[in-house]
Amino acid sequence: MPADGQQMGAETIPEEAPPEGSKPANTLQMQVQRNEEGQFLRGQSGNPAGKLAGTRNHATMIAEQLFDGASGEVSREALTQAMNGDSAVLRLIVRSIIGPRHQRNSSFALPPLRNAADLAPAIAAIAAAAAEGAISTAEACEMSQVVERYMRALEAGEIEARLQRLESVNGIAP
Repeated sequence: MPADGQQMGAETIPEEAPPEGSKPANTLQMQVQRNEEGQFLRGQSGNPAGKLAGTRNHATMIAEQLFDGASGEVSREALTQAMNGDSAVLRLIVRSIIGPRHQRNSSFALPPLRNAADLAPAIAAIAAAAAEGAISTAEACEMSQVVERYMRALEAGEIEARLQRLESVNGIAP
């Protein structure tokens, strides 16, 4: 505050006029072409000055550099902790090495499928095995899909054979 009690006024800085032909940058203006719906055109990125393809995450690169020479020691320490009863580390090791078990072999034998007459008994056998608990309902669903796809293949083969017979009877060359 000035000593004479006057308020300080806002100093005015003379603005330089922009050169002719240039417009001030508008942060809201679109940087790349877009269609009527506002979507980017094919082959044009929303951020043309973005990261290059294949650029790796900075944090990942730092973590890799930290563990480059120490990976053997870290794994030995984790195994030691797991052997000493640390169940969380043991779970982590088992999950990363073995992984979760998604599919398992089934002891259920799907009846052989040779023709359309074999489809109904196959579905009945699948339903019975699921009801008895010999296979899970997910396995029953997957096996039913196999039977259904076999049925579709049979139907496609029958349609092709009928079409060929009709073409030969009517003298139409395939």
